[in-house]
Amino acid sequence: MLEAAALSKSFGDHVALHPLTLRVAPGEILCLLGANGAGKTTTINLFLDFIPRSGGRALVDGLDVAAEPLETKRRLAYIPEQVQLYRTLTGVENLDYFQRLSGRPPLDRAALLALCDRVGLPAGAADRRVSTYSKGMRQKVGIAIAIAKEARALLLDEPTSGLDPQASNEFSALLAVLRDDGVAILMATHDLFRARETGTHIAIMKHGRMVDRFAAADIGHADLERLYLDHMRN
Repeated sequence: MLEAAALSKSFGDHVALHPLTLRVAPGEILCLLGANGAGKTTTINLFLDFIPRSGGRALVDGLDVAAEPLETKRRLAYIPEQVQLYRTLTGVENLDYFQRLSGRPPLDRAALLALCDRVGLPAGAADRRVSTYSKGMRQKVGIAIAIAKEARALLLDEPTSGLDPQASNEFSALLAVLRDDGVAILMATHDLFRARETGTHIAIMKHGRMVDRFAAADIGHADLERLYLDHMRN
């Protein structure tokens, strides 16, 4: 569903992403680990076509994001570290607005409220202004938007940064639901614990290169930390 084929990006003489090849199939969660500047966010931005590539291709459902920017965005959802919603609108109003932008048939209020309940918004929160929401609640609205637009691929950039342990755990549980629904998920994160708990696969990036990739089930928490630190030292 998500595929990078020798995808690269340079800013002048600086190579932000060396030729990268990866694939995230439906029902997989690939967690990108790495320090700041490792190329994680650059990879996400290239899949979103937010920045022009220097080489290779980024594909969504077999479509090149540069050649088919609108169609590929219809099949994607994106959740950044800070989900940008309209603060003066309620949660359900934001959900309604962004679902309509997706081009899907509009949902009635009952369906929208059911989505808010499905992603775990507290009772009554759907009709409160987003300005009153915690970060975790805004992230849940972001997941509801992804479900409402029937996105088949999800891109996340540090989505659990700043969340308390309970909110982070709830967010991971929502990703597991999407995974089980066949959504392909690519997540950039610094959180080794969440990567191990949530991901089906983990990739470690350093200085714009993928230096390791493996199944999350094949490594324990302590071994993952040791491996990650070894890569960062070398």
